[in-house]
Amino acid sequence: MNNLIETYYTDHRDELLAFVSSRLGGSEESEDIVQNVFLRLLTTDKMITEITLPALVYTITRNLITDYYRRRHTYEAFEHFIKGSSEEDDSMESVFSARELTELLERGLVRVPENCREIYRLHIYGGMKVSEISQAIGEGYKSVEHRLGTARKAVRQYLRKYA
Repeated sequence: MNNLIETYYTDHRDELLAFVSSRLGGSEESEDIVQNVFLRLLTTDKMITEITLPALVYTITRNLITDYYRRRHTYEAFEHFIKGSSEEDDSMESVFSARELTELLERGLVRVPENCREIYRLHIYGGMKVSEISQAIGEGYKSVEHRLGTARKAVRQYLRKYA
């Protein structure tokens, strides 16, 4: 399988880079996204054949481009919020510190069952995906996904008071 991916990378890397660059406007992130596509392919446990590889490559690429724009939008919105709040009030007290945000999250998590809390912490603090958490704790994927959703909903509801 690695040989198949290696051959595809050698033959189609420039084509994929052009595709990503056209979507990102020639951003420096294009190289990173192309590299991440092949890294994901090499670490996947799914069956890959010559027939499925091109579609899988472009699906992963499209998803990574979407993730890039989501992160960028979130970053710009946060930056706008920080700049907007600093113009109104120059004191640093108007901006939550990382410690305060962590305390708010933990207070919100108190309202969630322990098994959901553990999964939420692994996801937020550990940066783990649902599949990784599922493997780490030996639970089913859907069970972990459901409990993470339950924890997210409870924390979101708690944090609405502070928005």
